[in-house]
Amino acid sequence: MTQTTPITLTIPSSLGGMRLDQALQQLMPDQSRSRLQNWIKEGRVTINQQTVIAKLKVWGGEQVAVVPQDAPETGAFKAEDIAINVVYEDDHILVINKPAGMVVHPAAGNWEGTLLNALLHHAPQLSALPRAGIVHRLDKDTSGLLVVAKTFTAQNSLVKQLQERTVKREYRALVWGAVWRNGTVDQPVGRHPHARTKMAVTRSGRPAVTHYEVLERFAVHTYLRCMLETGRTHQIRVHMQFLKAPIVGDPVYGMSNIIPHRMMTANLLDTVKDFKRQALHAIKLGLIHPETLQPMEWQIELPLDMKILLESMRLEDLPVEDENYEFAMQEYALDDNFSEDEAESDFEDEPLDEDDVE
Repeated sequence: MTQTTPITLTIPSSLGGMRLDQALQQLMPDQSRSRLQNWIKEGRVTINQQTVIAKLKVWGGEQVAVVPQDAPETGAFKAEDIAINVVYEDDHILVINKPAGMVVHPAAGNWEGTLLNALLHHAPQLSALPRAGIVHRLDKDTSGLLVVAKTFTAQNSLVKQLQERTVKREYRALVWGAVWRNGTVDQPVGRHPHARTKMAVTRSGRPAVTHYEVLERFAVHTYLRCMLETGRTHQIRVHMQFLKAPIVGDPVYGMSNIIPHRMMTANLLDTVKDFKRQALHAIKLGLIHPETLQPMEWQIELPLDMKILLESMRLEDLPVEDENYEFAMQEYALDDNFSEDEAESDFEDEPLDEDDVE
């Protein structure tokens, strides 16, 4: 909601000689300078009923009228009529097939249009629960299954199951490189020491275990089944990078300008370039129902974009014997078009010890 009643301020002589935006920040310390500059630019700040510019010098005695605008996060927890794909629902839990491109929980850069907003419209009673019943998350551009609690009892049960690592979570991933055998990555994951919007394998991180199984192997790609034992932020993506087999399309932990053009047909090359997200999908979810205490499991299909990508890889010609391609062993750089706002959008914090935010 936008405030329409102006706040009237008098610039004191002690602030004389300052820019208007600097003086306003002194008088309105709860507001950031960038927000005040935006208000000035939008005409929400006037002197003698005249719009002004941020760098205008003030000398004391000016009467300033400010019409504030609520911060975007103020209305974050509101219901929005957004379609969601419900896989299962009863009086206690709700299982969603989240599409790629949807943020789960409101955060910086994404204060509306999230799954939480959609859930509040679908089941208004969720407004009484912490985080509207959300107990784990998926990254914005990871698709697939996600469970939501509809009661306090269900929420407590699901949180406990996640903490005890009894929730079964299975993913499908298409990665770069030839992964030759099944295995497990048991490496701690924590904040990247130099890039605040990234995670990394680091000794100061929290324990993280990902099991992986080769389903199909292609010329320069591998189709994997990944099973989570823990659920750290970006766990699968970080662990695949650690294996030097980063996920196709991953803008943060993927490959940057290292595509092996000579070993790919034009069709596959175009398909890979057109794939605008990480090729990661939460395909299976298993848990104990909070009320009946019976084991339940759901499995869904791959989304269409991953089906098309996988089929293009299946049609790929095998490389000739004398062409060998070695993937770079250094850490993969961010793509040039990567936005930090997008990286921040879905993992501001981990609400649970075992918060699944792949």
